[in-house]
Amino acid sequence: MPTVALTDRFCSTTKPTKTRTDYFDVTVPGLALRITKDGHRSWSFIFTSPRDGKRARATLGTYPATSLAAARGKALEARGHVQAGTDPRLVLAGQATAGMTVAGLVDVYLADPEKVLLRSKAEIERRLRKNVVPVIGAVKLAELRRRDVRNVTDAILRRGRKVEATRVFEDVRAVVRWAVEHEYLDANPLDGMAKPAEATSRDRVLTDDEIRTLWVGLTEALPRSVECQRIIKLCLVTAQRVGEVAGMVPAELDLKAREWRLPGVRTKNGHAHVVPLSDLAIEFIKAAMADAGKGAPLFPAGKGSLPPAAVARTIVRAHETSEERPYSRFGIAPWSAHDLRRTALTGMARLGVAPIVLGHVANHRTTTRAGVTLAVYSQYTYAAEKRVALDLWAERLSAIVGGAGAKVVAMRRR
Repeated sequence: MPTVALTDRFCSTTKPTKTRTDYFDVTVPGLALRITKDGHRSWSFIFTSPRDGKRARATLGTYPATSLAAARGKALEARGHVQAGTDPRLVLAGQATAGMTVAGLVDVYLADPEKVLLRSKAEIERRLRKNVVPVIGAVKLAELRRRDVRNVTDAILRRGRKVEATRVFEDVRAVVRWAVEHEYLDANPLDGMAKPAEATSRDRVLTDDEIRTLWVGLTEALPRSVECQRIIKLCLVTAQRVGEVAGMVPAELDLKAREWRLPGVRTKNGHAHVVPLSDLAIEFIKAAMADAGKGAPLFPAGKGSLPPAAVARTIVRAHETSEERPYSRFGIAPWSAHDLRRTALTGMARLGVAPIVLGHVANHRTTTRAGVTLAVYSQYTYAAEKRVALDLWAERLSAIVGGAGAKVVAMRRR
């Protein structure tokens, strides 16, 4: 790392590089100005910890909020602590949090330049200021305990907002972890704390009315993410997992044969899986391919595909409720991406699709390879039956979405 004679001009005008860089001060050894690739500037003191003999870093503040002269003064003070056998991080943390409240920490957290760039920053700030600051904002950071966070989430749960309670808990946990990382706290008082009540049930199946409301309202619910709109619809049409749908690439698709061929490395159980494609599925796939461009993943994000966790976060954020939207942006009770898969398979079962066929559609080896007979002797793939099942479901789904009273006809043996 470069060692330079730091000046105010150097600190304010030095341009960021492609990587994070520490510029060490000639005047006060150990003092470093860190400039990230995004231009964020902060002060650090590098030293050998008296506690364990390892190299360590103490954060002294950000520039220009903390001037060069002030940073040098803090670095000299920190050096004195080291010489006295005390880890300066403990002293600095105590000074920083002596009078800091949870409300003050929220302000500092939201002012972090890295947080300002988050697309979800406005939603995180709204949740913190609405639910956290009014309840425990006056609590001293050094006195924060799990019961304080429970007071926050319990109040939300009493309003019947399970999803919001979970999101607020995750927000608070992120703030506290950030406080530990930036040495406002020595340890995380929330370590091991469980989330509030789960937002969704594992047996959630959407009704026909809910399917229609969700499908028709997706454009308004997720106006900034056409990709997520299509992924949600394809999960419901194909009955496949959100990670498999989000990671779809042209090489897996044979539109002439009307098949989506998933390799084993892309499935949960590690076994290759062929999904017959209905006309409805092909409609969304072609639209996604046209928008993504030739050869690109159907749902691109950076150099790869949109991560399933990003889709899940988008869904959870849209589930947040308010007085104007008591049933969230989707207009229905909370659901998860996996509930769409369960809904599709349940819908096929109602159409008379046999359990063994449902197992093949879902790529559930516990069903399709259960017992010696199926595992060893029966190598039939049920390809034709899978296609009939998915076509029947797509037809039924189209009728539900279109508001038509589609006639349900059970499958019969040929």
